[in-house]
Amino acid sequence: MEEKRISEQESLLIIQQMIHAAKAEQKDDGKGWILWGWLLFFASIFTYLNLKFNWVSTFFFWNVFGVITLLLISYEIARFYLFKRKEKVRTYTKDLFEKLNIGFFFSLMLIILSMNLGISPLKGFGLLLGLYGFWILIYGAVLNFKPSIIGAYITWAFAFATLFVNEFEWTMILHAAAVLCGYIIPGHIAYREFNKVNQEAKNISV
Repeated sequence: MEEKRISEQESLLIIQQMIHAAKAEQKDDGKGWILWGWLLFFASIFTYLNLKFNWVSTFFFWNVFGVITLLLISYEIARFYLFKRKEKVRTYTKDLFEKLNIGFFFSLMLIILSMNLGISPLKGFGLLLGLYGFWILIYGAVLNFKPSIIGAYITWAFAFATLFVNEFEWTMILHAAAVLCGYIIPGHIAYREFNKVNQEAKNISV
């Protein structure tokens, strides 16, 4: 039985599909950055407004953020174990990000615990921004995503700025500005580019 020969046009189509699949693999949809960015942004802004108008206790909105974080993490863990799908291919990038996520989480918990046990939140949020910048830079470098690389340096600039303010209101403003530049804006750019690559791949396969 003779094997069906593919035409030159079909070969080019397959190559194009493979190229776009590879591009999609190296793209992040940005949803995580958008979600966490806006949560951090609103926690900062509402804390700033709360300090001005004395609605509730100082860290009320950060406590709300903590509860939302626990709920989201619990949901992700439940989804992972209850609806676990076998991945067709495990890539180096995915493995790297999984390990870095663990490192980021433990570093984050260390800083938050330190703030609860003695470090002033006035300066502690600067340490958090330093950690954000480090993670954003790694993400941008691994995926060669320039908006995140630029966002990382801007985040570090805001982190250094927090060391020279003496009012927590300004710390919150700087924190909000940092996550806007480091998380939210690059996240939306990544989301747009991810959808663009996927749309191109669909157009080719049609």
